[in-house]
Amino acid sequence: MANEQQAVKAEIPRADYAVVGGSGTLSSDFPRNLPDEDVKILEDNLYFETPYGTSPSMRLFCVGEKHVLTVRMHGWRSGVTRADASRQVFWVFREAGVKRIISEGGVGTVNKLLDLRDFIIPDDYLDLSVRKDVMLDGRYLLVMRDALCPEMREALIKATKKRFTGRVFTRGTYAVTDGRHFESPAEVAMMSGHADIVGQSIAPEVYLAREIGACYAGLYFTVNYGEGIRKAWSHQDMADIFYDDAPMIGEIILETIRTVAADDRHCECLSLRKETLLKDVYNEVSSKG
Repeated sequence: MANEQQAVKAEIPRADYAVVGGSGTLSSDFPRNLPDEDVKILEDNLYFETPYGTSPSMRLFCVGEKHVLTVRMHGWRSGVTRADASRQVFWVFREAGVKRIISEGGVGTVNKLLDLRDFIIPDDYLDLSVRKDVMLDGRYLLVMRDALCPEMREALIKATKKRFTGRVFTRGTYAVTDGRHFESPAEVAMMSGHADIVGQSIAPEVYLAREIGACYAGLYFTVNYGEGIRKAWSHQDMADIFYDDAPMIGEIILETIRTVAADDRHCECLSLRKETLLKDVYNEVSSKG
């Protein structure tokens, strides 16, 4: 790892698409172990210098003619705050020209009707984290209506139903907590009626995606019951999902990339990023820095 860390790339490659990998694809070394003939890894172990420190390792691959940057486990790693990890990742995405971002992860249930191995493609989020002030430069006012791109969500839903015979929920609310611990029964009870799933990654990613003008949507697999929801969950259940279902999740993501164009966008995501009325303040601070 030390030798890889020293091989920092000066030039960031162009890519229209990005995948923020979570626990769902981690064990499959996405997309290396998938048999798709149109998928090719172009460069590996890529590190980039950013204003927030050296980025996590990234991989550049193509799906046909479409170039994709991907990062493992949201860029989280020891010795780096999750806020800085997110800044590093999305700064690289911005410099690469990324327009479409797919995130994935394992989540806990808040809605009592959900079971393990249910898929959910949420259409809203509830930020209960304390990482609120995570931005790149603050030049934009971010309108968080349709924060999860409707166009990309529709593509994810179709791809999931094509490859998964279980239950797929096409909307819902993702509650975000900080971690790295799981939530208490009282915290889950507080979320009940306000959220369907709980996890630790959708924020600040959803803010940073809007800040760089990219569409963002997520695919989430329920891997544990929220405490007090149904019954005590087994760590073995989580391990089984972690290893058994990663290839399917990877295939869903690749299928979504194939079907969604980068430039032909029929959504409001980019227009919901507004120039801040405080731009003179930010420009003054920037010039002094």
